[in-house]
Amino acid sequence: MYLFLAFLMVPLIEIGLFIQVGGAIGLWPTLAIVVLTAVLGTSLVRSQGRLALGQMRNSFQTLSDPAEPLAHGAMILFAGALLLTPGFFTDAFGFALLMPPVRIAVYRYISKRVTVAQFQMGSGTMHGSGMSGRGGQSTQPSGPGDIIDGDFEEVRPRKPNQKPSGWVEGPK
Repeated sequence: MYLFLAFLMVPLIEIGLFIQVGGAIGLWPTLAIVVLTAVLGTSLVRSQGRLALGQMRNSFQTLSDPAEPLAHGAMILFAGALLLTPGFFTDAFGFALLMPPVRIAVYRYISKRVTVAQFQMGSGTMHGSGMSGRGGQSTQPSGPGDIIDGDFEEVRPRKPNQKPSGWVEGPK
């Protein structure tokens, strides 16, 4: 029902604003403002998107919960769609979503209403944040020592007459 109202009300609001602004400043300045907000919005989306991508990479490297950077990225993508949609009402919401304090407030509002049962990265399990691992299936945490990850390099044995390399002491 809310989605139907949004699809009905947003175009009506946009048409009303176009009529009001166009009547006040004229057709060409109104169209110039619409094009200018699209161009400005695209550059802002690009810069904010780079920041969000950097935060997401950082969360993956530190193995921390990527939910917030992913949510910021989704909001920036939605802001870009709003800014490319012609209109003053959608531009206002698009520019608002590009501001980090607004995104943080929206994320906090949404995260209070969403409960996540489990988040898993690698072999450890953290409860209470993120999304469940392995395609949404619940997984059991692995016990200690189940998997050992390591690298190896084959070393050829020294010949009996070969001297030590200097990096290690020879046989005693």
